Amino acid sequence: MTSVHQDLIARVSQPILNAILLDTPFGFQENADEIAARIVVYFRDHVGSEITLASFRHSGRATALAVEQFLGSIVGANYVFAGPGSPTYALRHWRDHGVRDRLIDKVTHGGCLAFASAAAIGLGAYALPVYEIYKVGDDPSWTEGLDVLGAIGLRCAVIPHYNNREGGTHDTRFCYMGETRLRRLESMLPDDVLILGVDEHTACIIDVDAQTVTVRGPGGVTVRRRGMERRWERTTFPLSELLDGQSPHPTLPRERARDDGPPVLSQGGRENGSEQTRAWGASGRDALARRDVDGLVAAILEMESVLHEWSADLAGTDERDRGRAEMRQLVVRLGELVRGGAQARMREQLEPLIDVLLSLRGEARRAQRFHDADRLREILAQCGVEVEDTPTGTGWSLAHR
Repeated sequence: MTSVHQDLIARVSQPILNAILLDTPFGFQENADEIAARIVVYFRDHVGSEITLASFRHSGRATALAVEQFLGSIVGANYVFAGPGSPTYALRHWRDHGVRDRLIDKVTHGGCLAFASAAAIGLGAYALPVYEIYKVGDDPSWTEGLDVLGAIGLRCAVIPHYNNREGGTHDTRFCYMGETRLRRLESMLPDDVLILGVDEHTACIIDVDAQTVTVRGPGGVTVRRRGMERRWERTTFPLSELLDGQSPHPTLPRERARDDGPPVLSQGGRENGSEQTRAWGASGRDALARRDVDGLVAAILEMESVLHEWSADLAGTDERDRGRAEMRQLVVRLGELVRGGAQARMREQLEPLIDVLLSLRGEARRAQRFHDADRLREILAQCGVEVEDTPTGTGWSLAHR
């Protein structure tokens, strides 16, 4: 999702970017400091933007001043990011403290909310208690959400990880709920509330000003109501099409267009596994050509999921083996791509220091202090830098390890 963050930030960063990270969803975790630090580093090193921590981990332990400072951070920001953790924990500490109003103001009067995973669940009118149901064993139920999306007319329950397949032998789609529990949950929703499902590694970008929805990433966005689904992939469409799903008779699923991207597993059946692996293989090669690491990883994961589901089918062994071979090749190329990018970044960072050391080595050689020159070369070699003297000068490279 790196490129998604970059593009969204570009929309709001003029004249200046003020991006903040809300840590409430994971504020209960013992390693909350580490999680926050990793996110800050990710934005700096990969997205190319600075993001500031707006900390609000426990409303009961926050002073009145701390609450106002937190709310002020939201008001002053033009990019607000929140992500992993527990949706119910975040809602418990955001509710009754004015957070909802500030987020709605951000959506309706300029700025960007980039909410993922647990934080995204809280944006709907109804929120899914994932941990309580999946880990603790509570009966399926909903809790009150912030209903931020309701401010733009979209009454829904947001379900991220919609296409999750981590369960292997058991159904973990629909944010680990599976089909049986999802049907029970669905029956509890009012008639005017739909389910908005967002696949993993996929962004559902709602542009309030343009009244459009854009789907980016390898997966799709699904509107579901009473078991009927409509799905979009890699496209931009009017926001009104999402809102239409709230009517008592939502639109039936459309046929997949020829340029919609890789085929999708549907509730009613499965397209041929070889076609899916070929499509995801092509998607992976395209990502490789663009040096898009996220896109390549997503294609590999999708191929692995298809091959896993296909493994129970005794037919088509040769095709499956070819699909597995292509996936392994993409994994190898991914390693080359990442290693090459890491080497390039490392060389750029080390170049000023190494140039100084090579200059000192050159001075030592010209002064016939060969012991000092050799010692400098040995030090560089110990650090993984290979020095090569040629008739045209001295060059260096990073040793492969």
